Amino acid sequence: MPSSNALFYLTTKDMPLVSHADGIYLWDTDGRRYIDGCSGAITCNIGHNHPTVKRAMVEQLDKVAFTYRTQFESQVALDLANKLVERTDADLQKVFFVGSGSEAVESAIKLAVQYFLVEGQPERSKFVSLRPSYHGSTLGALGLTGYEPLEAPYRSATIGSVKVPSPDLYRFREANVEEHIAVVLEQTERAIEAAGPETVAAIVVEPVGGASTGGRMFTRSYMEGLRALCDRYGCLLIMDEVLSGMGRTGAWFAYQHYGVAPDILALAKGLGSGYYPIAAMMARQELVDAVGRGGGFMHGHTYAGNPLACATGLAVIEVMDSENLVSNAAEQGFYLRQRLEQLAEKYSCVGNVRGIGLLQGVELVQNKLTRQSFPSEFNAFERITVLAKERGLLIYPRRCLDGLAGDHVLITPPLTVTTDDIDAIIALFDLSLADFEQIAKEQVAWS
Repeated sequence: MPSSNALFYLTTKDMPLVSHADGIYLWDTDGRRYIDGCSGAITCNIGHNHPTVKRAMVEQLDKVAFTYRTQFESQVALDLANKLVERTDADLQKVFFVGSGSEAVESAIKLAVQYFLVEGQPERSKFVSLRPSYHGSTLGALGLTGYEPLEAPYRSATIGSVKVPSPDLYRFREANVEEHIAVVLEQTERAIEAAGPETVAAIVVEPVGGASTGGRMFTRSYMEGLRALCDRYGCLLIMDEVLSGMGRTGAWFAYQHYGVAPDILALAKGLGSGYYPIAAMMARQELVDAVGRGGGFMHGHTYAGNPLACATGLAVIEVMDSENLVSNAAEQGFYLRQRLEQLAEKYSCVGNVRGIGLLQGVELVQNKLTRQSFPSEFNAFERITVLAKERGLLIYPRRCLDGLAGDHVLITPPLTVTTDDIDAIIALFDLSLADFEQIAKEQVAWS
């Protein structure tokens, strides 16, 4: 007999049926309350049920919900584009709206390829990206992704990028961080030379690691090194801030922490904060002008620049400005980090806490001294997430060693959180870690 539930996603496990949400909380239809300790999928940056956003959406619905980009432009799209440009301090001057993070990354890929085509360099069609990394689930974005379980089923259908090692400030084997960064940059340069520098369109990087690495940070010297490689070999630097952008890290964009600007930037998630699908690709004027001279950007989506989506994005920025949420992300992120590091001292299963602002990752290990991961079959990342959810806390799990090993969770609450909210999150996570460590000691040999 077929299942009564016609939906299917990654898992066939039954999920609670959501009832409603408000602020940092969600309730299921049984009346149970959950703290949204991960903003859904690191998306609901301003929390749930915000009246300003709801009002703006209704006002836009009363005017027009949909127009097509080749027939009309909307004032809300123009205004939102200008506000985004302002927040890059004009590092990037042009905006192309789409509906999702994967679409934003695909748009970045296509803009880079078309730019070099009109510049008389059609051979530049290869991309360099990191392993591990995550850039989206559509085929172009998946080709950039370095996460084996997601890549493997579709390898025959994707055009894979040139994969280079990601810096790992937790597990590096060199004498110090500086030497490690130098080695990784050298490996990256060798990979570019092996691929043929004249064939490389761009290096693609997440300025702060997301789902694939659990908040993995880079150094300024690494980002400066990538910029130097792009300049040396004539390729572009694309930054994927689908997850890390829009105030999440305590700056409007994560790249601003490093002082290194990209040529193209991908945004999503926090831009619409979960209220309506909207994403964006931002680019330097020079690239867009060149493509325009060549006949225009041969790309588009039905919902590109959708008025309802853009009105939502404008309202999200209004909330972020009026409630000082970017600075709150920095302040509360610092406090969250302190509280997580206290848990790292308390529990032997917490190997590393990393990230910036309200993008914090916690890596679980079987042996804190050797940094040995739990056996893959133990599914530590899933166990801790289930235990937390049973206690009413939502966290975001993944594996940080190419998706095959290494267990981490992301603690990424809405940017509206207070110190009391963080204390409540930590209290539940503390109990969840105690449950997890007890199970691990019973089922896994500790060394």
